[in-house]
Amino acid sequence: MKAVTDADFESEVLKNDKPVLVDFWAEWCGPCRMVAPILEEISKEHGDKIDIVKLNIDENPKVPQQYGIMQIPTMNVYKDGEVVKQIMGAKPKAALLKDLAEFI
Repeated sequence: MKAVTDADFESEVLKNDKPVLVDFWAEWCGPCRMVAPILEEISKEHGDKIDIVKLNIDENPKVPQQYGIMQIPTMNVYKDGEVVKQIMGAKPKAALLKDLAEFI
């Protein structure tokens, strides 16, 4: 899974041809660490249809502030430069796949 930053967010996410799930996370966030391997699996299984990237909110405060990210983990799906879905909190793989069904 690729990490994105405030600097490359626009080129990697907003201008991407595919839908992109952005995992807003931080090193100190336990639920974020729980969801990371699940997102890694989904990325491997469905990477042809959706890109999954992570953005560390402590190292990159600009983008989370811009999108009003108040709690983590929050996962936003961007399509054509717009947020089309927001998933909040750690969830099991089956629930995440259900949330992402329209994109994969």
